[in-house]
Amino acid sequence: MIPVPGFEGQTVAVFGLGRSGLTAARALRAGGANPVLWDDSVSSRMQAEAEGFELRDLTTADWADFAALVLSPGAPLTHPAPHWTVDRAREAGIEIIGDLELFARAVAALPADQRPKVIGITGTNGKSTTTALVGWVLKQAGMTVHVGGNIGIGVLALPAPTPEAVYVIECSSYQLDLTTSFAPDVAILTNISPDHLDRHGDMAGYVAAKARIFANPKPGRGSAAMVSIDDVASYWLADDVCDDWSLACVSTRLQGDMTSQPLNAFVSGFGFRASDGVLTKEADGVEEIANLALARSLPGRHNAQNAAFAYGAVTRLGVPHDAAVEGLLSFPGLAHRMEHVGTLSRVRFINDSKATNADAARQALSSYDPIFWIAGGRAKAGGIDDLADLFPRVTEAFLIGEAAGPFAAALGETPHRVSGDMASAVAAAAKAAAATGRDEVVLLSPAAASFDQFPDFEARGEAFRAAVLSLGAAPPEVRP
Repeated sequence: MIPVPGFEGQTVAVFGLGRSGLTAARALRAGGANPVLWDDSVSSRMQAEAEGFELRDLTTADWADFAALVLSPGAPLTHPAPHWTVDRAREAGIEIIGDLELFARAVAALPADQRPKVIGITGTNGKSTTTALVGWVLKQAGMTVHVGGNIGIGVLALPAPTPEAVYVIECSSYQLDLTTSFAPDVAILTNISPDHLDRHGDMAGYVAAKARIFANPKPGRGSAAMVSIDDVASYWLADDVCDDWSLACVSTRLQGDMTSQPLNAFVSGFGFRASDGVLTKEADGVEEIANLALARSLPGRHNAQNAAFAYGAVTRLGVPHDAAVEGLLSFPGLAHRMEHVGTLSRVRFINDSKATNADAARQALSSYDPIFWIAGGRAKAGGIDDLADLFPRVTEAFLIGEAAGPFAAALGETPHRVSGDMASAVAAAAKAAAATGRDEVVLLSPAAASFDQFPDFEARGEAFRAAVLSLGAAPPEVRP
């Protein structure tokens, strides 16, 4: 746990007692604060009470008693309307912060020579894989590394800082909205596409939240920014940060594919390109870094982009080239992100349950051809209309959940059937794929949220895995 200083002897309100809320309360208490907790859930309040925390009904509390409100990232700050605790905090004139801000303050309170290094990673898609990949490469290189935030362990539940440590933190837009002083040594923006617009009001609000990762550069370009320039919003953010950050642009496109700008167009001196399975560094010339076709778990253009971010981040912190490349090529991958879960005869089954929107599904659909595609769930705005250019790769689609009807309409003449549930879709797709007698891929990449049939994308992915293994598929060998 990371004790949070700065509130010694003060009372701090904590609303929302999920993973981040409880760890924030523990960290505040360890730092000398008096946290008082509340949650709408009785079971959450009971857990907090069992740990000895003071519970106080914040609906009737005197907010003049509080030095700050620590808000769960699940509670809306601005849209569709501010959470009632936000209104109360603003009326009382106290600051509203989250666990990422508490982490930033804990690090900043240390003497300069005692501070760990921090890598912050955000983006619409790819941030979890990039976070895990960076952590993996650093660990393989023998460094002390702590990975958490929006992935895995809550940031304040990570081990206390030591000077040699590196924190690799996945940052959601909700968390960034609640921070003012987060100042990573390396800040990574993987990409931006429309998502969570209900929570940020519109695309401008969403982009502004993501841009907060670059709000606190160290003087003299002491901080490194790595930004995709493959989408328009990220491209212009790269332009915005180049004056204050040591900037490396990342692209998976051939030069001129999106713009005529070279990767070093923003006077930062260099960039990374990951295309055709090869990762290169571009400055005054082109230097090949790695052949990503040799990577065990990094298929597709988007994973090449993730590899570029990871290589740039770890080498910035001193990992030698050979060790960085070795780490990239040995990365075992993350569950539910283009994960090979089994093989039955000549059919491979790929679990990409994390693809909860069309933009994320595009990455997987672009990585395989032909495809027996399992898609559906609770559709997001736009459905799969933007994927029409990839429909020719689909031999047949098997549709599940609430989106089955709209997705069927969008697919048009592309062969498809409504399977309804996961087990039926897997069985039908496996039979159809096996019938070709060729090497085939059955891909779960839903392009939709899971909440119609499953509590989260992890449960959906595990249902896919179970259905595949129940057919007699052999799981992949675990390589050292």
